[in-house]
Amino acid sequence: MPHATNPSANSATAYRARSVTTLSQLRTATWPIHSHMEKRIDVKARFSSAISYRSHLTQMWGFCATVESLIDPVAARDVLPDYDRRRKLESLTQDLTALGISRAAIHRLRRCDSLQLSGDPSAVLGCSYVLEGASLGGRTLLPLIERNLGLTATHGAMFMASYGSEIDAMWRRFGITVEAWCSTDDRRERVVASAVTTFDCLERWLCAEVEHEF
Repeated sequence: MPHATNPSANSATAYRARSVTTLSQLRTATWPIHSHMEKRIDVKARFSSAISYRSHLTQMWGFCATVESLIDPVAARDVLPDYDRRRKLESLTQDLTALGISRAAIHRLRRCDSLQLSGDPSAVLGCSYVLEGASLGGRTLLPLIERNLGLTATHGAMFMASYGSEIDAMWRRFGITVEAWCSTDDRRERVVASAVTTFDCLERWLCAEVEHEF
């Protein structure tokens, strides 16, 4: 006798399959940029001294300041309900103040002026994919920063520590949100296009020689 079909189980399986497909497309589309950036950035040098680490954080602040100025938080919450928790700028600001930079000086830092984002939810998700990926990467860098610089998740390395023990859960939740939105090919293509544009801009921004005055 054949097993009875469970519509809920079938729907869940199809949902997971679509999620993997969407995230796989995002990884595949952004991988060339990711690989190129890894070759251009000397990670060991960038996180080996307080000066180079601080420079990295100022660049990330300049990028995230632009992102958060372009994204309407009210609209973002419609597609990404926990958007407020995923914002990076305040943790970067706290890290920089822990490294001795005043908030007034931080707000005078150079911002990335080449990034452009529309109000389309697809643009929000594509851009967020890049920054959420950076959060995953930060977890692997945190031990290096703790060892080399003596900083911690609560002092000077909040951005790298990201969501702490909830990092995997936050990533899974983000993947579910992306899949729920990417229910059509058109939406999926727009999310991927936004991720590629954002990642390309981030690579050019991080790899540029940027001088900051504090």
